[in-house]
Amino acid sequence: MTAIKTDVVDEDRRRLLGAAASAIAALGIASLLPSYARAATASDAIRPFQVNIPEADLDDLRNRLARTRLPEKETVGDFTQGVPLKTTRQLLDHWRNKYDWRKVEARINAVPNFITEIDGLDIHFIHVRSRHENALPLIVTHGWPGSII
Repeated sequence: MTAIKTDVVDEDRRRLLGAAASAIAALGIASLLPSYARAATASDAIRPFQVNIPEADLDDLRNRLARTRLPEKETVGDFTQGVPLKTTRQLLDHWRNKYDWRKVEARINAVPNFITEIDGLDIHFIHVRSRHENALPLIVTHGWPGSII
């Protein structure tokens, strides 16, 4: 069996993510708009965006997590009655006490983020050009609830 070197996998992943982001740049936002012509408006503007969650919102979330009412322990040893209570407690503890929101914010904000309006909805996107002149354009999309992380 051949071992996979994690540094090679990480490098390949970074390359793939970089290529995906560069596609947005190469195709441009115009390709995302409906095919019918329309006049450009202020809502069509591409606006820089940064994640900046107010500390008060994080405090509120932590307080709500602390007040979570948990069910009794399940009576089975599998997931047929839902997520086991032990797992739920661990998840609550992680989100309340260990998850580093500012670190995630920094990771998101480390790349160029933008917002534009398409069909009345604000669309968040990352625009990164490839460092390769002949790179093929690529758009990677995700559904709700999706993640760029």
